[in-house]
Amino acid sequence: MIKNNSGIKSATGLTGLGTRDWVVQRISAIILAVYSVVLLGFFLTHGHVTFFEWHAFMTSLPMKLFSLVAVLALAGHAWVGMWTIFTDYITSGKMGENAPRLRMVLQTLMIIAVLVYLFWGIMIFWGNGYGVIAV
Repeated sequence: MIKNNSGIKSATGLTGLGTRDWVVQRISAIILAVYSVVLLGFFLTHGHVTFFEWHAFMTSLPMKLFSLVAVLALAGHAWVGMWTIFTDYITSGKMGENAPRLRMVLQTLMIIAVLVYLFWGIMIFWGNGYGVIAV
């Protein structure tokens, strides 16, 4: 674990270095923005989209690969973003002596949620469609 000047241990930072986390955050934001533009472009160019058009578009290999990259980018983006929020706002100076325990509980819950959503997203795009619940 790396201990910085603020007294907060970087046990759950994605890369362990602030510069690398910053780069991960920016690159993942670009990937997510491009993915959003591609989806928006599909809807703008296809007018009334049927299920079959949407299914064919989303199950094509390029979109499956791009969706996988987007899901991975979303997981990295959320991980770094939430870790930053927790370490900036859940501090002993703002929350008292229980802040480190609260921060660790919140970070643990966040890590579990990100991993669940990551695996769920991969199952949706790469699974065979049986047993996958997409609400």
